[in-house]
Amino acid sequence: MAPLPPGIRFIVSFSRDQWYRAFIFILTFLLYASFHLSRKPISIVKGELHSYCTASYEGEVGFHSQSPKAGDTPAQQLPDNGTDCGWAPFDQDNFQQLLGALDYSFLCAYAVGMYLSGIIGERLPIRYYLTFGMVASGAFTALFGVGYFYNIHSFGFYVVTQIVNGLVQTTGWPSVVTCLGNWFGKGRRGLIMGVWNSHTSVGNILGSLIAGYWVSTCWGLSFVVPGAIVAAMGIVCFLFLIEHPKDVACSSSPAMHPKSYENGTHRFRLQKQALTEERNKPLDPEMQCLLLSDGKRSGHQNHVVILPADGGGGGIAAISFVGALKIPGVIEFSLCLLFAKLVSYTFLFWLPLYITNVDHLDVKKAGELSTLFDVGGIFGGILAGVISDRLEKRASTCGLMLLLAAPTLYVFSAISKMGLEATIAMLLLSGALVSGPYALITTAVSADLGTHKSLKGNSHALATVTAIIDGTGSVGAALGPLLAGLLSPSGWSNVFYMLVFADACALVFLLRLIHKELSCPGSATGNQALFKEH
Repeated sequence: MAPLPPGIRFIVSFSRDQWYRAFIFILTFLLYASFHLSRKPISIVKGELHSYCTASYEGEVGFHSQSPKAGDTPAQQLPDNGTDCGWAPFDQDNFQQLLGALDYSFLCAYAVGMYLSGIIGERLPIRYYLTFGMVASGAFTALFGVGYFYNIHSFGFYVVTQIVNGLVQTTGWPSVVTCLGNWFGKGRRGLIMGVWNSHTSVGNILGSLIAGYWVSTCWGLSFVVPGAIVAAMGIVCFLFLIEHPKDVACSSSPAMHPKSYENGTHRFRLQKQALTEERNKPLDPEMQCLLLSDGKRSGHQNHVVILPADGGGGGIAAISFVGALKIPGVIEFSLCLLFAKLVSYTFLFWLPLYITNVDHLDVKKAGELSTLFDVGGIFGGILAGVISDRLEKRASTCGLMLLLAAPTLYVFSAISKMGLEATIAMLLLSGALVSGPYALITTAVSADLGTHKSLKGNSHALATVTAIIDGTGSVGAALGPLLAGLLSPSGWSNVFYMLVFADACALVFLLRLIHKELSCPGSATGNQALFKEH
C-alpha cells in the first residue's frame, strides 16, 4: 500500500471535532470582522466631508474634489455649500461638532441596544438573530453612501441612518461570543480569545483600506462596498453557522480527563459510571468552579449541578439583568471597559482626521497610516491573553497595560508632531496598550464571568453578561468621539488629556479586583480568587 500524501496525513491527524471547532473559530472571526469593517468608513470619510482646500475657484475643484462623477449629471454637481470642497452640511465651521454627533448617534444607539440585545439574543436561535443583524447592518451602512449618489445634504438623514445601524449591529457581539463559548472550554481561554479578538483590528484595517480606495473619488462607495460585504457575510452566517456542538454530534470541548466529564457551552455532565472513580482524583480548576467557593470537596455531590444530557436547557430559565449584575466582578469590569472603550473608539473614529491635521497627509494616506494602530492592537490583544493565561490574573493584566497606556498616550500627543517616523512608532505602541485590556475584558473576562459558578451551569447567562459588559463599554465608546469633537477645536492636546484621564479612571475601577488577585498568591488560580462569591 502506498503511503498517504503529506497533505492527507495532515488532514487525518485532526479529529472531526477539531475540524468543526477550527471552522467555527474562523467563521465567527470573519463574521465579526465584517461588522468592524463597516464601522470604519465614517472615520476615513470625515476628511472628505470637510476638506481643507487652497484655491478652487479657477475652473477646477481643489485638492479634495467631490468626485469625477460630479459633472456627469446636473444632480451630481458640486453642492452650493459656499465652498468648492466639503459636503453640506459638514462644510460649515461647526463641522467637528456635526461629525461628532454622527459618531454619538451610532454609538449611543449601540450602547442602548446592547443591553437589550443579549436578553433578546439568548431567547432566539443565534443563527437567525445574527443573520438578521448582519443583513440589516449592511443595508444601512450602504444607505449612508447612497446619500452621495442622490446628493442628499440633510443632516437628519445621516443621523437616522447611524442610529438604526447602531441598533442592528448590537446583534453581533453577544451572538459570536456565545457561539464561540459553546465550542471552546476554559482551557487557554485568554490565548484563544486573544487571537480570535484580533478580528476587531483586522476588520478596522480592511475597512480603512476599502474606504480609503474610494474616499477621494467617490466616497459613497466607501460605504456601499463594506455594506455589501456585511450583508453577504450575513448570508454565509445563515448557511453555515453551527450554534452548538451537539447540533452536529460533536463534543463541546476537548476532554481533560477521558470520559470523566464533558465541559462545553458551560454545561457540566458527569457520567454515572465515572463518579466513583473520579471521587478520589485531584480536581482541576474548572471542576473546582462548580464546587465550593474555597475549592474544597464537599461531602455531598449536591454542589455539582447536573444538567440534562440533551443540552436543551432542561427548563433552566435565562438569567435576569439584575441577576447578571450580582455576579462578582461584572460591575467593576463593566465600568473599567466604559473608560477603556472610550479611549479605543476615540482613536477608531478620529485618528485619520488627527493624522491629516498633524502630519498634513491627504485623506487616503492618513487612512492607511491609521491602520498601524490596529496592527498594534492585534499584538496587544494576543499578548494580554497570553499573560493572563500564564499568570491566571485577568484584572492584574488589564491594570498593568492600563498603567503603561496612560503615559504612552501623553507622549503620543507630543512625539507625533515631530514627524512621520515618530507617529508610526507611537501608533504601534499605543494600539497594543490601548487594545490589550479592551480585548481581554470583552472576550476572556466576559466568558469567565458568564460561566461563574454561581450560575450553576446556566448556559443562557453568557449572552446577557457579555451584553452588559460590552453595553456599558459602549456608553464610553459613545462619549469618547463626542468629547473629541467638542474638544478638538480648542486643540488636539486637550483630546489627549481627556484620553489619559479616561485611562486612569479605567485603572481605578480595577484596583479592588487587582488587590483581591494579588492578596491570594497561594490560590490555585488568581481568577478563582477574583470570581469567588462574596
